[in-house]
Amino acid sequence: MASFKVNGRSVTADVDDSTPLLWVLRDSLNLTGTKYGCGVAQCGACTVHLDGQPVRSCVTPVADVEGASVVTIEQVGSGRIGQAVQKAWVEKDVPQCGYCQSGQVMSAVALLRDNAAPGDADIDEAMEGNICRCGTYGRIRAAIKVAAANLN
Repeated sequence: MASFKVNGRSVTADVDDSTPLLWVLRDSLNLTGTKYGCGVAQCGACTVHLDGQPVRSCVTPVADVEGASVVTIEQVGSGRIGQAVQKAWVEKDVPQCGYCQSGQVMSAVALLRDNAAPGDADIDEAMEGNICRCGTYGRIRAAIKVAAANLN
């Protein structure tokens, strides 16, 4: 059993300690915006923020989040940076199939929280490991730059 906060709300998950956070979010808490992609932390579709840092929830045991704070795609748009990223995503028409987008947005928000004016190399580094099967990487980069400009 693990107790932690999700999107500002205290929760207790009555599951085995080795259960991946992803499945607690999706199956126990009905927060289905975080996606299952590969199950081995290689694609980034399951990215959430754990105490402010982007992590792959598919390989994060729920025991590791005891007492921590988790933010998912369902909540990230409540903050100024999340709103800017989501608006830029729409403006630049980033998603095609959309499957990877929650993880992409979570990584972009973490980047802009730490670096208000990222260059191409910063964006590439922060977004590395977030795979887009549709290949919208150019639009993702452009949207991050638009969001950064709108925040400054």
